[in-house]
Amino acid sequence: MIQVNVELAERSYPIYIGTSELESMIQKTSVAIPDWTHSVVMVDATLAEFANKNIVSLFQAAGKRTTLLTIPSGESSKSIGMLAELWSGMVQAKADRKSVVVAVGGGVVGDLAGFAAASYTRGLRFVQIPTTLLAMVDSSVGGKTGVNLPEAKNMIGAFWQPHAVCIDTSTLHSLPDREYWSGLAEVVKYGVILDESFFAYLESNASAIVKRTPSAVEHIVKRSCELKAHVVSQDERETTGLRAILNYGHTFGHAIEACTSYGRYLHGEAIAIGMTMAANLATRMQLWPALCAERQLSLLKQLNLPTQFSGVPSEQLIAAMQLDKKTEHGKLNFILPKMIGKVEQVRNCNHDDILASIASARID
Repeated sequence: MIQVNVELAERSYPIYIGTSELESMIQKTSVAIPDWTHSVVMVDATLAEFANKNIVSLFQAAGKRTTLLTIPSGESSKSIGMLAELWSGMVQAKADRKSVVVAVGGGVVGDLAGFAAASYTRGLRFVQIPTTLLAMVDSSVGGKTGVNLPEAKNMIGAFWQPHAVCIDTSTLHSLPDREYWSGLAEVVKYGVILDESFFAYLESNASAIVKRTPSAVEHIVKRSCELKAHVVSQDERETTGLRAILNYGHTFGHAIEACTSYGRYLHGEAIAIGMTMAANLATRMQLWPALCAERQLSLLKQLNLPTQFSGVPSEQLIAAMQLDKKTEHGKLNFILPKMIGKVEQVRNCNHDDILASIASARID
């Protein structure tokens, strides 16, 4: 079992990473929270049987009162309506401040359960058990929680750090290919924004990564968590600007998700398309060489990720991008690369350049 620490003073917590070691991870987490008497397990509905067998049973054997609340799969569940249902379920279960919310599933469940934990009785402790690659390498780490509005993604939420993240990579074996590949977009992102050598590793090992070779999977999860933990430890609440680099490709990508009602593209797919547009914008602005954009494009394709989209007019996409949290006084701000391994926040991009970058990824 590997341990990566997120250093946040009194809010520091471990990320446990291993294969077929979930029971040990849960036991270590339970010991670290001695007054844990009630578990509220919030799980993707498709994983209810898995949760009952592998998680609920452990809590019950340890004498913890346990409540299981299921969440329908899909981005549409990350809503205020679903959040209200979870609050009601917690009230009915008599959850109190010695209860611990345990999120089991992908990013939707983690974000939703985390916000339920942050807001119920003004804050319950929280444990993440991510079961998708995207959640393992990104959304389960860092404490961002929230729900979507119809107009924009992640507009309502809170920073609420977990007490532990338990990553058992064996849960990826049964993940559908499309879901697994979607998570690889966030992995590529870490290479572009922070670590050229990691990007080169992804290029050299793309085939093994796509095939889910265990050693390759464990490496990309570990390195991604290390990189995100490093950023979060220095800028937990996006006050210095450092954490904003984690949004590379997300201004474009979130707009694509919103404009397609969160139904056509998986999150990672939208981010892969968004990174393609961001790379093209950086090239147009002469921030980095075209060769770097070509390397990114080639890697995304090797990892079976989409790099083009259809069905959304460019001006509609820009209108959705205006709701991005980095927008200031109506001006779009982008995270753009200067080289592989280094990005910067760029303000006041030319409107025509943005339109051209969108057009470069359109197929209709």
